[in-house]
Amino acid sequence: MIKDVQLNELEPSERGGFSDGSEVVDMPDTVLVAILSLIGTLAGSFGGTQLIKYRIEQLEKKVEKHNSVMERTYLLEEKIKVANHRIEDLERREE
Repeated sequence: MIKDVQLNELEPSERGGFSDGSEVVDMPDTVLVAILSLIGTLAGSFGGTQLIKYRIEQLEKKVEKHNSVMERTYLLEEKIKVANHRIEDLERREE
């Protein structure tokens, strides 16, 4: 029959201690879970940060492409204005 014995009633060698009298300290499960959770959280944060950096870089590329198109459109509009003025001037000369 197994008898319930308080840990402090046992000799150090019987309760998991060393021969020099020091004791082995059991890490509670909650501390172990907390440490594993911290490791998981840090790994997830790092992965999330990398994803955010990647997506920002992709957005920057899209914005740069858009800005390039807008600059070219502006230049074309200016050239069209100039061409229209020249056409109007030529039409006035013919009259």
